[in-house]
Amino acid sequence: AAGEAQCLSYTGCNLLRQRLVLATLSGRPLKIRKIRAKEEDPGLRDFEASFIRLIDKVTNGSRIEINQTGTTLYYQPGLLYGGSLEHDCSPSRGIGYYLESLLCLAPFMKHPLKIVLRGVTNDQVDPSVDVLKATALPLLKKFGIDGESLEIKINRRGMPPKGGGEILFACPVRKVLQPVQFTDPGKIKRIRGTAYSVRVSPQMANRMVESARSILNKFLPDIYIYTDHMKGVSSGKSPGFGMCLTAETINGTILSAELASNPQGQGAAVLPEELGQNCAKLLLEEIYRGGCVDSTNQSLALLLMTLGQRDVSKVLLGPLSPYTIEFLRHLRSFFQIIFKMETKTPEEEHMGGEKVLMTCVGIGFCNLSKTIR
Repeated sequence: AAGEAQCLSYTGCNLLRQRLVLATLSGRPLKIRKIRAKEEDPGLRDFEASFIRLIDKVTNGSRIEINQTGTTLYYQPGLLYGGSLEHDCSPSRGIGYYLESLLCLAPFMKHPLKIVLRGVTNDQVDPSVDVLKATALPLLKKFGIDGESLEIKINRRGMPPKGGGEILFACPVRKVLQPVQFTDPGKIKRIRGTAYSVRVSPQMANRMVESARSILNKFLPDIYIYTDHMKGVSSGKSPGFGMCLTAETINGTILSAELASNPQGQGAAVLPEELGQNCAKLLLEEIYRGGCVDSTNQSLALLLMTLGQRDVSKVLLGPLSPYTIEFLRHLRSFFQIIFKMETKTPEEEHMGGEKVLMTCVGIGFCNLSKTIR
């Protein structure tokens, strides 16, 4: 069947992860041309090459061809295999860059995935491991992917530029996903968070917590922010600090925000007080945007809805991010699925910004390699 499915072709380096992940799930071959063809340093970057190696590790029988300059990539997906693996991520992007895609693929492996990723756990570009742990795992549980073996564990933190962090991600396999009706986010009942500091004074974390609380306490009494100070080997190779905040509603919606200090030797020094306050404001903005899934996980939620059983799934989202909009276009190319989108004005919902109600009928994706026990 793989030979008959026509090859999709794209140009440019944009959205490489989306395309590779969807090609792997749909089994359709993919060709990407003109990857940074006009730049002085053409072709794939080291973090993209590392990502392609990771996809190669979790699949069995994939064919990947890259031309000499690295400007053309041909990918014929194999079967998702899983198992116990290790991968060293490129320090130029956070572990979140790789983990986001693994979250999409892990439930459909042949063997439960258990992977150790090494690199930068918290940076300013990609979602940090803390945020994915706090928001993406509860989202997977809503679709019926749960169990004791679903976890993200931070063994060591690593800040840019040198990294040195290490995490463990484990996820069980599922034969089918259950459809969801997730349309009422509910009121916020508590705020939790982590203020972490590595290779700097432990006092930094306390200063961030105090300044964040000074803003959030005006809205809510139930706030608890853990301080996480890692010493010695577990603190990675570069100094830094940062904060991750999550707000939880009565219906189990989790919204998140995070900030990290500038990497060593880049940009001006950030005061922990400023960082704490800005992070609190970002969380309030995310709450205003609202929806049942925060902006980091919009595409993950839409993918799981697409792959659900042949039944209607509904999710209420805040304003769609540009990344999510492109993701919807890709879902149509790879799976021929179209979502019904209804905008909800703030007047109808009595809260926050505009919302979008996304509705679709799942394609009935079935994990064929999962033997029925």
